[in-house]
Amino acid sequence: MIEDISLRVAPAVASDLKLLRAEVAKEKGLKTDAINDLKILRRAIDARQVKIKISLMVRIAYGEDKTIKPAIKSVNFRKVPENAPSIIIVGAGPAGLFAALKAIELGIKPIVLERGKDVDQRRIDIASISKKGIVDPDSNYCFGEGGAGAYSDGKLFTRSKKRGNVEDILQLLVQHGANENILIDSHPHIGSDKLPDVIKNIRETIIKCGGEVRFETHVKKILLEGNKAVGVETAEGNFIGGAVILATGHSARDIYRALHEQKVKLNSKPLAIGVRLEHPQHLIDQLQYHTKEGRGRYLPAAEYSFVTQVDGRGVYSFCMCPGGVVVPAMSSGGELVVNGMSASARASQWANSGMVVEIQPGDIPGYDNQPLDMLELQEDLEHKFFLDAGETLNAPAQRMTDFVNGKESTGELPRSSYPAGIHNGRLDKLLPVEISSRLKKGFLAFDKKCKGFLTDKAILIGLESRTSSPVRIPRDKTTLEHVDIENLYPAGEGAGYAGGIVSAAIDGQNCVEAFCKKII
Repeated sequence: MIEDISLRVAPAVASDLKLLRAEVAKEKGLKTDAINDLKILRRAIDARQVKIKISLMVRIAYGEDKTIKPAIKSVNFRKVPENAPSIIIVGAGPAGLFAALKAIELGIKPIVLERGKDVDQRRIDIASISKKGIVDPDSNYCFGEGGAGAYSDGKLFTRSKKRGNVEDILQLLVQHGANENILIDSHPHIGSDKLPDVIKNIRETIIKCGGEVRFETHVKKILLEGNKAVGVETAEGNFIGGAVILATGHSARDIYRALHEQKVKLNSKPLAIGVRLEHPQHLIDQLQYHTKEGRGRYLPAAEYSFVTQVDGRGVYSFCMCPGGVVVPAMSSGGELVVNGMSASARASQWANSGMVVEIQPGDIPGYDNQPLDMLELQEDLEHKFFLDAGETLNAPAQRMTDFVNGKESTGELPRSSYPAGIHNGRLDKLLPVEISSRLKKGFLAFDKKCKGFLTDKAILIGLESRTSSPVRIPRDKTTLEHVDIENLYPAGEGAGYAGGIVSAAIDGQNCVEAFCKKII
């Protein structure tokens, strides 16, 4: 018999299949050797009580059934026909790559145009940012094969289940080399050290099946005939005909400006702006696992998630990276932007997350509801922080307690993972008061929920400003084409329709399916 059962067990039991088998047998009133096979289907940490438990959904085989079928479901990607219709995909981030896979699955030839370099060459350019302070505007943490997700963590948790099948995206990632644990864990994570190989495997599938992936091909504008997209113009002067999926990612400011100059309709969009907060990981383990010993042997580096409302705006943690590092995430010179990432082991001594405030158009004086106003707010703040750093990448930092109390941090700051270095800075004054005042109140509220979270052992590093796109490219809800332009499919984070790897991947797939319905 095959049966699924749910149970809550101690971390040590969840980590040992022999102990887990015995626990399951006890739960079912069977002898241990009567359990022929066992597979964990879902796994989540329940840290609400002092005694930590692991919540599991387990599939067991007993009686006449001896084994459980594997959970992996592979898509059989076949080569697209020679005469297949094609579609241009601008950007090789999650939206673009998964759009390309869906195109192949549906018999359409994808032509992926990526302004940056392949994921291996990109690694070299990213190292130069921290070591030499050199930012390649086409190859950095935002641009290049894999997009912003490739080297900024690889977290796969999403609440966007209404947009499409999350399981399908996870299965495709496993098919291309990701660890099967992402099919099990409640907060799946690949890691910045593992994701590049997955991305390369996806690229190989695209090319093997007749698609194209062109690197260092910078799209400058969409080619229009009347109200119809007919191709793109690249920096090299190439013209490529066909429908266009615009999957640029959230930092493609030149594309937004080019569209605006072409009088393509854009809408200003709310943003979230703030800082990157860094604690010692051991302290977060102590707080979240309710013990001085921290996480111990069987638990992973602890995470947290906080949200509150302050003066009518959301204040919340974003992109939490347990056992991670803070990285320089600017996409051109003259900017200072930080983000966070974790390797698969999440083994660093630090925990970091974005701590941001929701900003609506008009909240900050001078930045209203014009299409590019929020983009200009991002740029102006990033430049302000860059100037504070003496036009270097040495980021301003402030003790968390000093920020809340409106004081300058003195003396030596706590050690940080940020590779380009930090200096004592007044983040409480560098940020607009509409942001800093809400962050202060937010931190006090979070400390009430988790006593000890507000501490002088934690530092704020700025600026965290690339949480999402500053514009939304409006599209028809049914066709997913731009509201005014036929054959133009705005997709993913860059178009304002996603917020992470999985939701962007789903959105890219949805755009291809919409195009396919149109041409059939």
